[in-house]
Amino acid sequence: MILLHACIDKAPSANLRTAHTLLFALGYLMIWAGFSAFAALAQALLVRTGALSTMNISFGSRAAAGAVLILAAVYELTAAKRLCLDKCQSPLLFMLRHYRPGAAGAVRLGLVHGLFCLGCCWALMLLLFVGGVMNLAWVAVLGLVVVGEKLAPRRFHAERFIAATLAISGIGLLASS
Repeated sequence: MILLHACIDKAPSANLRTAHTLLFALGYLMIWAGFSAFAALAQALLVRTGALSTMNISFGSRAAAGAVLILAAVYELTAAKRLCLDKCQSPLLFMLRHYRPGAAGAVRLGLVHGLFCLGCCWALMLLLFVGGVMNLAWVAVLGLVVVGEKLAPRRFHAERFIAATLAISGIGLLASS
């Protein structure tokens, strides 16, 4: 996305194009930094209340983990998720629709792209608390899910498969708690 912005930016000089591209990246990173701060605060609160184990930073309760899996499954099937995923699956189309010239346009574009990206991933990010934030295998699985969902053709309906898998897993955890 950053390289695409650098190619599309219409600033008259290379230095200005570089500055605009850095501002685009800054806008994007501001969204994710805000989400990260929120997630860290939520994690600290959940650890303090005992809802998350301090060892691997995951839910100690199967019922809580199951509920989060079901929440993520439901979100996978919402119009908001589909809208955000549509914006992320076609970076060039996103740029052509939302690009505005200048520094303010670059920051705005980064913020908007960051919001759509966050809209795609926030529920899947919550699943880190199910498998363990420090569990690298779980992080890799979720990373593959995110990449697979982004790259899968729309007609494949990856979100349905992901939602079904999450729902079945969540129901299984709830039933065993």
